[in-house]
Amino acid sequence: MRFKLILSILAVGLLVVSCLLPWMTIESKGITITGVDATGTDYGRPGFFHFFWGGLYLVLILINRVWSKRTAIILAAFNIAWMFRNFLLLPACLMGECPVRKAGLYLLLVASLMMFITPMLTKERNNSSVR
Repeated sequence: MRFKLILSILAVGLLVVSCLLPWMTIESKGITITGVDATGTDYGRPGFFHFFWGGLYLVLILINRVWSKRTAIILAAFNIAWMFRNFLLLPACLMGECPVRKAGLYLLLVASLMMFITPMLTKERNNSSVR
């Protein structure tokens, strides 16, 4: 199995794990928010959108064509945009109350960046010089 494919699968696995881990806590209400459980808030379930992008990304990486790699990079960019939304908007201070960021949110940052960088790791061979 290629190194790039293994890194892509690990990145999506890390993304799933990070969505299941705690993202932040609101200590005054006693709430712990994860990507799939934001009970007590109006945040919804932002982790499921990451699962959607990660699933499409894996399908495109497994196809192993040039167009699928480029499309996977575009999907990873959408995933990064959604990650920045979650990273900046969810733990924002509201009405004097600041949530505490947890490790899951930082793992989400690492996993999203890994998904974006991994398809660009290989060198393309130039077949015009081989005759």
